[in-house]
Amino acid sequence: MEKKCVMVIDSELPTGLIANTSAVLALTLGKTIEDIIGPDVKDASEQIHTGITTTPIPILKGDSEKIKELRNNLYKEEFSDLFTVDFSDAAQTTKNYQEYTEKLSKSSGNDLKYLGLAIYGDKKKVNKLTGSMGLLR
Repeated sequence: MEKKCVMVIDSELPTGLIANTSAVLALTLGKTIEDIIGPDVKDASEQIHTGITTTPIPILKGDSEKIKELRNNLYKEEFSDLFTVDFSDAAQTTKNYQEYTEKLSKSSGNDLKYLGLAIYGDKKKVNKLTGSMGLLR
């Protein structure tokens, strides 16, 4: 089974929030998905370059409603094996992780505004969900 990874980011966000959202999603992917980060590499002058992702990660454009729709689709049986990371306004409106977890515990998924989503798993399933979406430019 061939794997694929994509991020879907709300294209209506300011540039700084787009960058922050993609960074947060990438950190969680790197922590969670085994072998998504390659080994360190030496260049010709013997300097070490820390390993980077071994998987291309296209960043697709959406809006908060499209991201919420995608997230809801991921709970369907057909897509339940895909790994997903979501990033919402709950993180942007709190000052620390404790406040974030408290806010999430009092919110339903439908109450949140989603800024971004990362999806990793079977390439055919990821394409079925996101194949018609354009790149964020």
